[in-house]
Amino acid sequence: MQTLFAGYRSQTDWPGAHLWRDLAAPYPQAKVIHSVRPADAWWTSFAGTIGTLMASYQKAPLPPHIRAMMAAMHEIIVNRTFGGILADREGAIAAYHRRTEDVRAALPPERLLVFDVAQGWEPLCAFLGVSVPSEPFPRTNSTEDFWAKVRGAPR
Repeated sequence: MQTLFAGYRSQTDWPGAHLWRDLAAPYPQAKVIHSVRPADAWWTSFAGTIGTLMASYQKAPLPPHIRAMMAAMHEIIVNRTFGGILADREGAIAAYHRRTEDVRAALPPERLLVFDVAQGWEPLCAFLGVSVPSEPFPRTNSTEDFWAKVRGAPR
């Protein structure tokens, strides 16, 4: 683990977020930021981005290395996180809530910030012990941003 993260100070998003327990254990001083949002907003975003991508990537003309990466992500996200079913809104929301409960139960409060980006800079900066920047809190990673990065939603 030390070699993998040599030269880095943080890890963000998937697939590392799936391995949060395995990553938190060897770094007991590391702070963990677990992002949340209202469940309905999360589902709308997930279903329109990652859920759609996971349900359609196998039909896309992908280079072998990208196809292999997508297959690994499918295993982690679809099978291990959501029990193999992406279209079950209630089941997915239940898994979303379970993850937050698992993180809260596993990590001491001084190590964990459960954070909704709608809260802005203040709680995040306080948790990290840094000053609040003068610029507005960034708003990125919309559904449109996601598909622009992926180079277009599937047809």
